[in-house]
Amino acid sequence: MRILVLGGYGLIGSAVVRRCLAAGHAVTGLGRDVRSARHRHPDADWIERDIARLAEPADWTMVLTGFDAVVNCSGALQDGPRDDVRAVQAVAMRALFACCQQVGIRRIVQISAVGASPDAPSEFMRSKAGADAALAALDLDWVILRPGLVLAPVSYGATGLIRGLASLPVAFVGMPSLRPIQTVHVEDVARAVLLAVEGGIAARAHYDLVEQQGHTLPDIVAAYRAWLGRPPALLALPVPSGFLRVGFRMGDLVGRLGWRTPIRTTALIQIETGIGGDPSAWERVAGSPLSSLSENLRRMPSGVQERWFGRLWLLKPAILATLSLFWLLSGLIALTHLDAAMAAMTAHGIDVVTARVTVLAGILVDLALGAAILVRRTMPLAALGMAAMTGIYLFFGSAIAAGLWLDPLGAYLKTLPGAMLALVAYALADER
Repeated sequence: MRILVLGGYGLIGSAVVRRCLAAGHAVTGLGRDVRSARHRHPDADWIERDIARLAEPADWTMVLTGFDAVVNCSGALQDGPRDDVRAVQAVAMRALFACCQQVGIRRIVQISAVGASPDAPSEFMRSKAGADAALAALDLDWVILRPGLVLAPVSYGATGLIRGLASLPVAFVGMPSLRPIQTVHVEDVARAVLLAVEGGIAARAHYDLVEQQGHTLPDIVAAYRAWLGRPPALLALPVPSGFLRVGFRMGDLVGRLGWRTPIRTTALIQIETGIGGDPSAWERVAGSPLSSLSENLRRMPSGVQERWFGRLWLLKPAILATLSLFWLLSGLIALTHLDAAMAAMTAHGIDVVTARVTVLAGILVDLALGAAILVRRTMPLAALGMAAMTGIYLFFGSAIAAGLWLDPLGAYLKTLPGAMLALVAYALADER
């Protein structure tokens, strides 16, 4: 079969692409940025399209030509600079399903989410429910799969946060309104997709892909802590509801800078309402229940790379905030002490105009780098720029006079350790 996988480079999409390729099918992935996907899955074809822009059935006609089945693994947690939840999960999907009916593609697998309903408290769930309803109304061989919290050997979204929390020496307990969360392994989701595509399960049906037993978030974090080989937390800290909400609101602000962090209010809503469904329908067609949280963790390797990632996941925002603060302060302090910064140059024979232009240029560069490091798209270049500017300040500062620098704070901030910190930030540029 020729299978089109929307969002084929995401957590679920990648597993679906691998599973379908292993079964001998011809797979094409579709997404907004497929450059790295082409390297990871060179045996698949790739189409670069922004799904949010495919809002009419006619927009999909050329894309769908020649396919036997479509699997939708695309989605967005919350609106952001590059994400429009409703456009991706509802508007574009209605157009897709309508076009599939027009061109004769009968087999469609929709990856939804447990808890999706028209009156859900988040746009993420409401838009998923809208797409599910639009698909279910069509006379096609559709299957709607609704996974719970997806666990995988690779870290992605919420599981990255869980690994980070599991790496802390303290445990956060007493979170208000915590309800059970049911998990599922990503390979079980991919297996369910393959069965649906190949007609191995009944079509025109919904299936909740969840384990039988639910767990609270602190219990899941504790299980991950053991999986990482770490002892139980030394200290348990209660988390007030107000503190929790402020933290996730700050995550919303970070999201506006382009970071697709899981610490956003949509995630908090899911934590408070729970992630759970009824696995009985799937158990009837599959003949056995899905594996439990402990079984899922046993299926995944845990080594030094997982422990490193857990610690660095929470360290990354601290590194970026520190770099931004240092460079912004450096520029602002130099701006308020312009004469002192110029004096280091004029005292060694450099004319006043050249000194002023040079110092002002350095201040502008400092401020620009301090702001750019906070924006997801410009962060890698800003980190490299910080490392390069550190070398420039060291060289010219030494050339002008031993111990003298182009600005009064530079001697303390723009050092080789600062350059190394910027290079570490660059190494952590990949968000997922």
